[in-house]
Amino acid sequence: MNKTLLIVLLIVVGVSLAAWALNRNSDEGFSTVDVDEFERTIADTAGVQLLDVRTQQEYDEGHLPGAYIIDVNDSTFMEQVEAQLVKNKTVAVYCRSGRRSASAARQLVKAGYKVINLDGGILAWQKQGKTVMK
Repeated sequence: MNKTLLIVLLIVVGVSLAAWALNRNSDEGFSTVDVDEFERTIADTAGVQLLDVRTQQEYDEGHLPGAYIIDVNDSTFMEQVEAQLVKNKTVAVYCRSGRRSASAARQLVKAGYKVINLDGGILAWQKQGKTVMK
């Protein structure tokens, strides 16, 4: 009986974790996706705007081709977003590791943008050998 209960408990926990991973941040109005899905999404250059939310110095060290740069920690972040991005296109956002871009994604969603966030940021992108421009 104890083994059966343990197996059922492990299955429930496993399914719960898988569901959480698939729907991460969905309650915040944006999705955090892996490198491959992010790459597929940004391939639609007509329907997606690519946004790097790091500093200018970080951007200059290497960025994804075609990315806008707006530092999320700049006090005029949302003003710059409103001036440069359109709301009827998805915003694909990334930073160094995913933390700042998640913060930016929350702000963008609140302002009415559709957003996806790169899980692991540019570090994950580079780890998979994807193209970075300098």
